[in-house]
This record gives sequence, structure tokens and C-alpha cells, in this order.
Amino acid sequence: MTKFRPCIDLHDGRVKQIVGGTLLDEGPGPKENFVADLSAQHYANQYRQDSLTGGHVIKLGPGNEIAARDALAAFPGGLQIGGGVDVANAMEWIEAGASHVIVTSWLFDSKGRLCFERLDQLVSKVGKQRIVLDLSCRQQRTKEGPTRWCVAMNRWQTLTEVEITTDWLDRLASYADEFLIHAADVEGLCQGIDVALVERMGGWGKLPMTYAGGVASMRDLQLIQDASDGLVDVTVGSSLDLFGGEGVAYRDLIQWNEVQAV
Repeated sequence: MTKFRPCIDLHDGRVKQIVGGTLLDEGPGPKENFVADLSAQHYANQYRQDSLTGGHVIKLGPGNEIAARDALAAFPGGLQIGGGVDVANAMEWIEAGASHVIVTSWLFDSKGRLCFERLDQLVSKVGKQRIVLDLSCRQQRTKEGPTRWCVAMNRWQTLTEVEITTDWLDRLASYADEFLIHAADVEGLCQGIDVALVERMGGWGKLPMTYAGGVASMRDLQLIQDASDGLVDVTVGSSLDLFGGEGVAYRDLIQWNEVQAV
């Protein structure tokens, strides 16, 4: 059944909620929905107290190393880590307390082509059971055919050759324990989920998967459960009262998980 997984998004060393499509290399800076006064360690402690395992810490750019390590130390084995992860530092993050490393951009060359030899290296280094492949994507609509979801790298700025399709998911399944998929086009907007993407994820359903993006209310959790037949988990960001939002209460999510576990 669909369960809630927590998140800690870090930018410039602080816990933030950012509109995904505004995180660019150049320009005025990302649009911030929320900037926490509390530390990453505080949120990790909260998740540990509430037994919320399988959440993720994402480092959005430089300056987040200390905060990320503090969060992992507060909840050893309870959180995954992503952002700038490669074969050279993956084991360091496991040793720092991460249950899994989350990898995207390092797996691609500059033209967005997937480097399978890098996947092989990573599996040899940390083991398939500790790898989450971040397949966060953007919609590509064409006049000739249906909507495509293309995986995006470099903080969702560069599209790659990988798409959210049965063929690609089958090819990648042997390299990962889980998939994490942000719907980058709706991330941070609190205007509802990408139901068609969730249906695509649930229609495959061969590995644990977590969806993120656009959750506005508890109704969206039910939509995800229905659209994926309970095979896709969910994380909630900007709409969550824990992060200054008004659409979803953290305690309601705890209760949701308790009901799903019965």
C-alpha cells in the first residue's frame, strides 16, 4: 500500500522547499516556498521518533555537506542521501549513516546519454541493495504522440535519453533497490500530482518507487494509491505544515501510514 516517506531538501546549508523548475545555474535564484529556522538534524530526529524510514535527504548544490551529515547521524540507517553522489564518495555517505545513495547526474555524459559502465562501478562499490536511481523527469508533449516523461539531470535542467517507460525501467532494475521520481514540472507548486505519471509508475511496479511533486492535500495521497494500485509511495514537501504549508498536516500523514500498515 502507498505510504508517506519524509524528505529533507537542503540548499545553501538550510532546509528549504523550492519550486523545482526554478533551480537554475544562472538567473535570480530559485523560488523558495519555505526556509526553515530549524536544522536538518531537527527534522531527522523528528522522523526517527515517528519511525518514518525510507525518506531522503537531497543536497541541492554546494554548501550542504555538514547539514546532510548531521541529518544522517541523527537517524542512522533511516534516510537516503542524494545530490552530487558518485562512485568516489558513495561509500563515504553509507559510512556516514545513509541507508542508500541516490544517484542521477553522474550516471550520464554531457549529452545526456546513460553510462552503464558507471552503473556497474557503483554496484560493485556499494551493492545494488544500497542504490536508489533518481529518475526525476519532465513532460515532453508532441503533436505526433502521447506525453513522454524524460529523465532530467543537472538539477532538472538537462533532459537525457532515458524515459519513464517499461523498457527503461526493466533495464535499470538490475542496478537499483528503488526508484525515486520527482515530477519536476509540478514540484513545489502544490497544485496537484501528475496522475498519468503515477499510473505509469504503478503499471510497472517491479521495485519500490517513491513519487514526489505537486501534492496539495490528503486527497492526492488517495489518488496516488488508487492510480498505482498501492505500488507507489509518496513524499510531501511544500504543502506540508512541517514546512510552512497549509494543505497537509504532518500528523495526518503519520496516521495514514498507521492505517496502511494494518
